Amino acid sequence: MQCGPFTISSSDDGFAHINNVRPESQKVTFLGKNEDYSNIQYQWMVQRGDAPGWYGMDYIKRNGKAILNVEAIRSNMDQPRVFGTYDCVKVK
Repeated sequence: MQCGPFTISSSDDGFAHINNVRPESQKVTFLGKNEDYSNIQYQWMVQRGDAPGWYGMDYIKRNGKAILNVEAIRSNMDQPRVFGTYDCVKVK
């Protein structure tokens, strides 16, 4: 799955990997019926590769369409908040 500059891939360890990095944490919530992977939300904390710090990510899939919301986690509350929202497409 490609969501803007982020590639999301499956792995054998039970975690999705973002740009080939295993998230520090992963939370899965089914938005409808249990085991309904067309309506699901994943929440991840991923270490940044381009700078020190973390990304907080919410991957939301409803009725087969997915978006990725990303926030650069601030190390100081005086820093501005940085958000991004990306449409996701399957990688062929």
